[in-house]
Amino acid sequence: MSESSTASYLTTQTLTVLVPVYNEEESLAQFVVEMNRFLAQTPLPTTVLFINDGSTDGSLALLRSICAQDVRYEFISLSRNQGLSTAIKAGIDHCHSTLVGYIDSDIQTTPLDFLRFLEFFPEYDMVNGIRAKRQDTLVKKLSSKLANTVRRTLINDGIQDTGCPLKILKVEYARRLPLFHGMHRFLGALVQLQGGRVKQLPVQHFPRFAGTAKYTLWNRAWKPLVDTFGFRWIRSRWKNYEIGETLRAESRAADIQ
Repeated sequence: MSESSTASYLTTQTLTVLVPVYNEEESLAQFVVEMNRFLAQTPLPTTVLFINDGSTDGSLALLRSICAQDVRYEFISLSRNQGLSTAIKAGIDHCHSTLVGYIDSDIQTTPLDFLRFLEFFPEYDMVNGIRAKRQDTLVKKLSSKLANTVRRTLINDGIQDTGCPLKILKVEYARRLPLFHGMHRFLGALVQLQGGRVKQLPVQHFPRFAGTAKYTLWNRAWKPLVDTFGFRWIRSRWKNYEIGETLRAESRAADIQ
């Protein structure tokens, strides 16, 4: 697709960037600094939607302050910690844009890479990052590599780095994502199930700015394996449909007028 076609498409689009937050008070101020750099350059109207996932530190108070000072920032707060998949789905359910992005608040990825992602719409329905040079501990990298390998072997979706916290997808695909435990590990595969096309791009990756990782070896090895079998069950029963013809009351009223 030509640059002019992409530019024309983006003039009609809006973007919501979802940012799940669970006990990230040490990173939030710097995260806003990084996100503001993207907001200054993005070619389409963009809202940043924080989803506070039942934080027990000062994260919620910081989110209130951030959003009160800048109308481009909004937040919702879950009544208790429900996990990353639920936080992402809650964000999708509460956004009003045509495109929806996702990034973590730990600043290990940069929102500036979203600018490259936008170049591949509308040709693709989702763009997924690949952390080519991960700045993580050896245990974290090995456990993630193992989980990705097992997942690709069992479901053969071709997604190289499903755990990369940098994605943009069209909202019509996001709305149809089913909520289940571990859903966030299969976003690319779920878009493909709907007939969507997924583009994968290398992205920058940085050491964690502050705080501690929320995942353990248990989270990164055993749970993804269990979730993968759950996804296989969902895939075996997945259905899509297409509308061939309609006659609805609102169209009749328009014809009469």
